[in-house]
Amino acid sequence: MTRSLRIAEFTDNYGPGRSGILYAVQQIEGALLAAGHEVIVVAPRSSGPNPYAHDPGRTEVRLPSVRILGVPARVASGAYAEPLVAKVGDLRPDVIHVHGLGLVGLMGVALARRTGIPLIVTWHTDWDAYAEHYALLTPVLAAAYHAWRVRAGSGALDQSRARASARAFRRAGRQRMAADLLGACTAMLAAATVVTTPSPKTAKRVLAAAPEIDVRIIPNGVDPLPLTGPEVPRSPGVRFTYVGRIAPEKGIGLLLDAYRIVRKTVPGTELMIVGDWKKVPTLRARLLRAKRHPEIRLVGEVDRSDLGPYYAASDVFVFPSLTDTQALVLHEAAHAGLPLIVCDRELGLVLHDKVNGEFCDPTPDALAGAMLRLMDRVRDPRARARASQVSRELAAQYTKAGQDQAILDLYAEVAAQGRHAPAARPRGPGRLARAWSRVSAMARYDGPAHHFSLANARNAAREDSSALSDKRS
Repeated sequence: MTRSLRIAEFTDNYGPGRSGILYAVQQIEGALLAAGHEVIVVAPRSSGPNPYAHDPGRTEVRLPSVRILGVPARVASGAYAEPLVAKVGDLRPDVIHVHGLGLVGLMGVALARRTGIPLIVTWHTDWDAYAEHYALLTPVLAAAYHAWRVRAGSGALDQSRARASARAFRRAGRQRMAADLLGACTAMLAAATVVTTPSPKTAKRVLAAAPEIDVRIIPNGVDPLPLTGPEVPRSPGVRFTYVGRIAPEKGIGLLLDAYRIVRKTVPGTELMIVGDWKKVPTLRARLLRAKRHPEIRLVGEVDRSDLGPYYAASDVFVFPSLTDTQALVLHEAAHAGLPLIVCDRELGLVLHDKVNGEFCDPTPDALAGAMLRLMDRVRDPRARARASQVSRELAAQYTKAGQDQAILDLYAEVAAQGRHAPAARPRGPGRLARAWSRVSAMARYDGPAHHFSLANARNAAREDSSALSDKRS
């Protein structure tokens, strides 16, 4: 029998907004707990979905977080980071699994380097692409990264690798702040025992940044959604549907531009957009204008467990995003038997071009042309049945059970390697900076409650401040 493992999951995205990363991490939590393993979750504090919060095999470490305009997930601020992450090390996990290349991910990498604990990094997000869309996120992350690096000491990351990568990104035309972050991301990937990616697309990105690392492709598993929830009436005409997060990098503007061409060319169709569109200032005004047209239906946010009827009431699924690394919604739509239109030609796990849908260029004319062609095909019963069959067959290759077994096998393989020699930790950032780190970040672990508390942080800060004053005098 395989021994019980203790896995520390470090993720920068744990809500409150629903996302593919959130569901992917929680699916791994469920698989580990069901197999009798222990889970430590390290994530920014938020109020998002947390289905395993009270499981006795789970320890939760929530870090102080901030909300950034237009960003669906709360971002760790870096406060209290050092002692909280040190407590994770005290729990002696067998494997550290980092799910984001942000500040929480950096903490996980630093802990692995200092302790020699085997490290898995999963590249969920195309940071290079996202930097173009989140102008406010990049400086906040960069400031938090540099501040935490000062407090943690230069041993937190391979700085020579990070600087070399940053210079390469600057030579390629990236702004300095984004290049520094991308350089840090490259160093984090290079620190991993194994890097996993959800698709060949992301594997190619990772190998371009760090050709020497061990990369495994483990697609996120998706099962057919139940047809529970509210009844969704069908449209009398062909209904094009988008389900997912509403954000500029998802190509929502492109979708609206393309559908304007479609509805002017062939009246009687419908565009249904399912997602929380009211919280995105950069798109809200445009979506409000689009809503005036009766052919455009803005559903709003729907819990994932209730999405089945929306897919079932659709005719064609349209996905204009160019920044996704796998797109779980494509798998959900394929399980529902829908033909797919996809603008990113690298997202081909559940799409065979011209068989169960089409790839198209990310322009309004090209997307509208694909929508018009698919509209004609779904009106042909034989062509529609064939596309539906292929979509379901392709989706069936990437199930939750398959992913769960693949990730559990990987954990066992990596844990069996044991700890390696910790990376040398250079001299820290100086006495005052180290003292400031303790003053700002003292925390207490309430073991039996399976969570970390900051209840004594203020008193600890006063005590440390007094001690520092005594030393100065």
